[in-house]
Amino acid sequence: MDEPTPLHSVCELKSFRRAAKDVGMTEDEITQLVSMLAQNPIAGDVIKGTGGCRKVRVQGRGKGKSGGYRTITFFSGPNLPLFLLTVFSKGECENLSQSECNCLAKLTTQIVEAYAEKIVKVSTRA
Repeated sequence: MDEPTPLHSVCELKSFRRAAKDVGMTEDEITQLVSMLAQNPIAGDVIKGTGGCRKVRVQGRGKGKSGGYRTITFFSGPNLPLFLLTVFSKGECENLSQSECNCLAKLTTQIVEAYAEKIVKVSTRA
């Protein structure tokens, strides 16, 4: 019998929640997205110049292939959760600008540094 695939923690940033509301994602769609990413945190295509962010295509309810959403995620390995950074509708934006990619690269660096700092604090308490 195959071992079950371990699930990864998923962290929704406030920016993701705001954007999800703005594009009309339902709670069911968000829950399905989180479940899928917990099982496969490396889903989607890596976006060059972002520090490892990925663009995950998500079909919207009843919207078919032409509709749906593009979710930006960040996963740097098993020691950190997967982060849901933002989401936009397919018609809103096909690709990120260089400025947006630079902002994401800065954000991913901050996320990794913040978690490294927390790990050090926890390990020194033990």
